[in-house]
Amino acid sequence: MKDSRCRYCTCADDISVKVADLETSALLLTRDQSYKGRCILALNDHKTELFMTGPEELAAWARDLSRAAKALWEAFSPDKINYAAFGDLYPHLHLHLVPKYRGGPEWGRPFVLDLSGDNLLPPEELEERAGLIRRYL
Repeated sequence: MKDSRCRYCTCADDISVKVADLETSALLLTRDQSYKGRCILALNDHKTELFMTGPEELAAWARDLSRAAKALWEAFSPDKINYAAFGDLYPHLHLHLVPKYRGGPEWGRPFVLDLSGDNLLPPEELEERAGLIRRYL
């Protein structure tokens, strides 16, 4: 079930663009590319907690997560991919996939969302980067 007021259910989002629909989720590329390839994997159904998924949906979401992470790994060659779950402000089950690079921003520390404009990609560059990820999915 979807919630028409939820940014992840509608993919009507000012901070990301859809890369692809996967088995049970949508992969979104964030406009803030302080971490090259940073994405969000949002469950298709509007659920707020992991325990609200059933075993089949959870397994499918794990497959989506693995597939997305592998695509980011192949597209951008990070040194590590960080995974984070929040949702206080946007209660919808989603994970942040944050490729991290030695010597890059916050190496060894949690990532920061920066919407100041310094690392926001223009739409054409964002779509180009999304296309690269699609090639590896």
